[in-house]
Amino acid sequence: MSEFAVEARGLRKSYGDVEAVRGVDLGIRAGEIYALIGPNGAGKTTILEILEGYRERDAGEVLVLGFDPAENATALKERIGIVLQSTSVTQYLRVGETVEMYRGYYPNPRPLDEILGLVGLTDLRNKLVRRLSGGQQRRLDVAIGLAGDPDLLFLDEPTTGFDPSARRAAWEMIRGLKALGKTVLLTTHYLDEAQALADRVGIITNGRIVAEGTPDELRAQERETRISFRKPSAPLALTVAAHDVNGRIEIKTEQPTQTLRELTNWAGEAGIELEDLAVSPITLEEVYLRMSGDDTGEEQPE
Repeated sequence: MSEFAVEARGLRKSYGDVEAVRGVDLGIRAGEIYALIGPNGAGKTTILEILEGYRERDAGEVLVLGFDPAENATALKERIGIVLQSTSVTQYLRVGETVEMYRGYYPNPRPLDEILGLVGLTDLRNKLVRRLSGGQQRRLDVAIGLAGDPDLLFLDEPTTGFDPSARRAAWEMIRGLKALGKTVLLTTHYLDEAQALADRVGIITNGRIVAEGTPDELRAQERETRISFRKPSAPLALTVAAHDVNGRIEIKTEQPTQTLRELTNWAGEAGIELEDLAVSPITLEEVYLRMSGDDTGEEQPE
């Protein structure tokens, strides 16, 4: 068995004159969480739909769990789960009834109680779907995706619209899937989500993957460290560039030790307390913004 759950080489897809996917190479290892991030129109959804077998590619080679998804093999569909950005399920069934209905479509479904436990819906199994909150509805979407006990789960923007508490709970749920040995391919607009969950991240812009690696590897490409503190009453007198960002002073430096020494020496001589002083590496979000540029192209439907 290949170490890769997903393999793509030279993947291309165009809509008329618009080339949405431009020679993408992708390898997702079995058992890992892989986050595909990029601006709207970058090609994320097109790639997912090709891998899921719902859109034909124009060129390239693709294997998903050893199958070419274009061949529409039932054996592949039985081993993948899909959670779309938005879904429509019967609102007048109960949670347990809904998941049970989808379990019936698979030859070897995961037990109902286990599914509900994984997504945190055990206590809501008898609740009507139409009475679920947005976060609970999204958990039900994931439960449906797990109905067939898939080896590979596609999660398209799994926490869009969640409040912070619901997002954190969803993260724990996704980590639980990895603990079960599932492979997860997720797209997200939340860079902290990719940083918190993903074993590896692919940054896609304008139809191409421009960077790939673990969150730490991607952040390591940016050598700067950020130093920030609340804007003091006295004017700054430093040799490094400092910027006022919403009432906080931010300094980005490749020599944090030297910069901190200069900063604290100045503060001591001026009798200034550096309030809310923070020192942190550049975030994945900043790496993403630098690499993705201003790509705002829109994917075109067939």
